[in-house]
Amino acid sequence: MAKQPRAWQRMLSGRRLDLLDPTPLDIEIEDIAHGLAFVARWNGQTKGEFAYSVAEHSVLVEQLFTAAQPGAPVKWQLAALLHDAPEYVIGDMISPVKAAVGPGYAELDDRLTAAIHLRFGLPAIIPPTVKKQIKKADKLSAWLEATQIAGFSTDEANRFFGTPPEFGPLPARLRPRPPMQVKAEFISRFNELSEAL
Repeated sequence: MAKQPRAWQRMLSGRRLDLLDPTPLDIEIEDIAHGLAFVARWNGQTKGEFAYSVAEHSVLVEQLFTAAQPGAPVKWQLAALLHDAPEYVIGDMISPVKAAVGPGYAELDDRLTAAIHLRFGLPAIIPPTVKKQIKKADKLSAWLEATQIAGFSTDEANRFFGTPPEFGPLPARLRPRPPMQVKAEFISRFNELSEAL
């Protein structure tokens, strides 16, 4: 009888997260923040002394979402912060790679997202209208990252990510920072939102 391949990952917290059947009990915010702070966006192809991490991106998306939806309930702000949380174990694949991998990636991402949401008091599946608003902030974040640190021209970014919406001043210049600094910022924002729930 063939031995089943290992489908779990040991976390720094000591948890063992089963990637094929994740449970909320095996998810800790410190593991998420640590993993995301060390996962590079844009496959690491960004300007600066440090890679621009998924944790930095997540904080920015939550800021953009909140700026565009100032009356949004705190739970949806938290959902915006956690929108890429599964990447703490599955990494950040650029869209062309996700397309090449096929539906298996999306299914894995959906299972992890549901477990993460349940762990932190969110519904397993976010309402489509909220998901669309978070996606809009995500695309604006991608546009800012593309034009400021990933080498895209404005025209090129407009083609791939859409022209930025007009809802107020855009954030200050992006500057990738040390992973542990970003991890602390991510956890701090998570704690603020969790306490306000």
